[in-house]
Amino acid sequence: MGKVKFIDLFCGIGGIRLGMEKAGFECVFSCDTNAECQKTYAANFGEAPQGDIRAISEKDVPDYDVLCAGFPCQPFSISGKQKGFADDRGTLFFDICRFIKEKQPKVVFLENVKHLIHHDGGRTLETILSKLRAIGYIPEWRLLNALDHGVPQNRERIIIIASKDKTFDFKAIKTLKRPVLVDFLDKQGDFEFLETDAYTLIENPKIQKQSGLYFVGYRNKSIRKAGVRPGTEHLSRVHKQPNRIYSVMGTHPTLPSQETSGRYWILLPDSRVRKLTLDECFSIMGFPNDFVRPSAVGEQYKQIGNSVCVPMIAAVADALNEQYFSKGIFINDAYGNIA
Repeated sequence: MGKVKFIDLFCGIGGIRLGMEKAGFECVFSCDTNAECQKTYAANFGEAPQGDIRAISEKDVPDYDVLCAGFPCQPFSISGKQKGFADDRGTLFFDICRFIKEKQPKVVFLENVKHLIHHDGGRTLETILSKLRAIGYIPEWRLLNALDHGVPQNRERIIIIASKDKTFDFKAIKTLKRPVLVDFLDKQGDFEFLETDAYTLIENPKIQKQSGLYFVGYRNKSIRKAGVRPGTEHLSRVHKQPNRIYSVMGTHPTLPSQETSGRYWILLPDSRVRKLTLDECFSIMGFPNDFVRPSAVGEQYKQIGNSVCVPMIAAVADALNEQYFSKGIFINDAYGNIA
């Protein structure tokens, strides 16, 4: 008996594939339009993803049991322009539906940014759920946090699971004790430290109970000039987040795809402040140490910010296995019949 098969749409550098394979699933198809992501994916999995999903016939894709898609988040992200379905990338969801209708997989596994929940007053999410219902699926969604799956990053993402058989039980997903950033740091390397006059530490910092974030200070550098309100001089013009320093005795904020220079500053136990390394960024996303990264540094920061938390995907995949595939291997034929 073979493994349960899945396809990896909008695959990026392969974070979803790593998580699914960790749970024992087998990838039979992938696609992504980004040439650098294709290069990274090929370097790690031995095959180059196909390109634009809009140019791919759903009839030409091998049969599969699970459709996975981390579809483009920029149309719904609070960091973007939030145009949703008015953005060409937002309409790619309907290409996903085209694939679903053709192959009728047992399970659909979608991932996107937290803000999808609130986009257009909740109407965007309801459109997605309604469309899945219209083509014969029972969708369920939850907001999951990478923090609950063994990495020290406060990264919330919406996960949508739809099945033709039964509602997915999100409560069955196993979680882990929340770690702290200090345990994920490189012991040695070419670190970039800040001089003591380049930053200001705040008095009596407090760790946030829910997120584990431990904001302790900020760089003494005004990034934005025009239209800046008092007290916001340290906001980045890129992703609208404070140019803050976080203690390694807490967790790290979400790594964004827009920060291509990696300006993530951390306070060490010895009271020095340095930049989080690119290796550490991949580590707190759950990527393995031997993951091959052929792209330039700026592109790597973009790739990891656009990716998924691998252990979180693996935890969801384990639950999928348990709830839908534990009694045997299910392979859909071209007409959606279970063999």
